[in-house]
Amino acid sequence: MRIEVDEGLLDDPEALAAGDPGEMLRAVATSGAQVRQALRTADEGGVARLRVDGRPRAVVAAGMGGSGIAGGVLAAVCGAQCPVPVVPVHGYGLPGWVGPMDLVAAVSCSGTTEETLAVVEEARRRGCRLITVGAAGSPLAELSDRARGVHVTVDAGGRLPRANMWALSTPLLVAADVLGLAAVPTGILAAVADQLDGVAERCRPSLESFVNPAKSLALELAGSTPMIWGSSDLAEVAAYRFACQLNENAKMPAVFGALPEANHNQVVAFDGPYGAGVRRLDVDDLFADRVEQTERTVGALRLVLLADTEEHPQVTRRREISVQVAADRGVPVSELHAEGRHPAERLASLVSIGDYASVYLALVLGVDPTPITPITQLKAALQ
Repeated sequence: MRIEVDEGLLDDPEALAAGDPGEMLRAVATSGAQVRQALRTADEGGVARLRVDGRPRAVVAAGMGGSGIAGGVLAAVCGAQCPVPVVPVHGYGLPGWVGPMDLVAAVSCSGTTEETLAVVEEARRRGCRLITVGAAGSPLAELSDRARGVHVTVDAGGRLPRANMWALSTPLLVAADVLGLAAVPTGILAAVADQLDGVAERCRPSLESFVNPAKSLALELAGSTPMIWGSSDLAEVAAYRFACQLNENAKMPAVFGALPEANHNQVVAFDGPYGAGVRRLDVDDLFADRVEQTERTVGALRLVLLADTEEHPQVTRRREISVQVAADRGVPVSELHAEGRHPAERLASLVSIGDYASVYLALVLGVDPTPITPITQLKAALQ
């Protein structure tokens, strides 16, 4: 099976707009504005009230899909130095140890996500402290009010949850600063907004592929199965986000992991049928069935490394050696390097390029990035 890759489309703004009727590119470009708006709504929603009861014993960040990434953002920015555990939860229930001394942060863009509502109801029964982020007047907002929680309203602006990552994550970062879990002052978040605006400029549709990092990455990924590794806990969150964006926007599979763990398992895939096996067949087997060969070549592995500026020295070595191990087997490699000093800035720099690349990849493959038909079908069947 061959895939059609229309490289010229990426440098045709009109063709890009025609292939993106849901305006996913425009939605991604609002990321900086989302941070600024969320700073205002976090203040209006009373996030500062969390300070009254002091630091919680632990934070459980609940959410699903495009809303659930907010918990990962919170954990990544708080980092290993956080004085309390930050535990993301993606499901219907709370861990057994969670109680009144803990804070549950629940995020649902629509305010109707059934798993998240179940967690909030359980948190209310257990007497947990609560902050929620989601639509005004939603079941989530009502549950939060009944539990005397803090609710931060999100105006989705017609965008899907995955295109509202910063609107959903910023209130949790404000809460982290209020509670002393991490230093995330307003100035830092303003810098993140400016950084996201800068990426939007560098990745704009009118900028040609050879100088547009997101378009270049999309072309590298076309026809491959990306294996995305982060070089730190923070970069692993970015890797997970990138894989999810490839799933939903480009409708393609992707594998994510982190170093050093990926060196103990995922790396062996380089020697399998999606890695070196594909290229050995291409080059060495003159008598191979060429139709079968083409089918196997589509979907070959590409290693994508997300390098953090703060990584363990041995992880740096592992990352560099991993590139060589891949190269020895003919597995191509793409690399993204974090920019900025603060964890929020570093995370934003890695996530934003991946967000744009996933949309450009969808468009170059002739895929509308916006629809999520299987998810809609699943929800309808559950109802």
